Amino acid sequence: MVNWDTALFHAVNGWVGWSPALDWFMAQCSAAGNVVALIAVWFVWRLWVNWRQSVLAASVLGVLVGAGDFAGAQLKFWIARPRPCQILSNVHELTACGASFSLPSNHALNAATAAAFLWVLFPSTRWVGVALAALVGLSRIYLGAHYPTDVLAGWAFGGALGLGAGYAVATLLRARDVSRGG
Repeated sequence: MVNWDTALFHAVNGWVGWSPALDWFMAQCSAAGNVVALIAVWFVWRLWVNWRQSVLAASVLGVLVGAGDFAGAQLKFWIARPRPCQILSNVHELTACGASFSLPSNHALNAATAAAFLWVLFPSTRWVGVALAALVGLSRIYLGAHYPTDVLAGWAFGGALGLGAGYAVATLLRARDVSRGG
């Protein structure tokens, strides 16, 4: 009997090759540089609106994503779950199968960290972060790199990390404003 995680993996990954446009789009959603570029453009816009808050947020987010990526890599070695592309047959791969372990998905972890952090600090743009995190996670399954539970674990860990840090920074910013009489 096939478990739901593997069945859902094959259902999503089975779409590979049906549409060259969809294949290209999912590969782009998974390319870390594209997500970083979108966040960088967004922060440049935020600099225009409130440069102090944006510099603080960008600095904290950079450290946060780096720390989350490191923690995720350590979890991968501790859990040691093979990637679906390493052990399953009939996996459609658009990119090379990663050499590291599978759980959690660091792409999903990093995207959720950024989305949750920005969700707290900049509520008017919540939908953008959530949509990007969802696309990044879905693309990892689509490309054959991760099981759905790898992505869910990455989203959960990254979301908790981003929310916690976001609320801490928001509290510090409020306390600074109160101390300044604002």
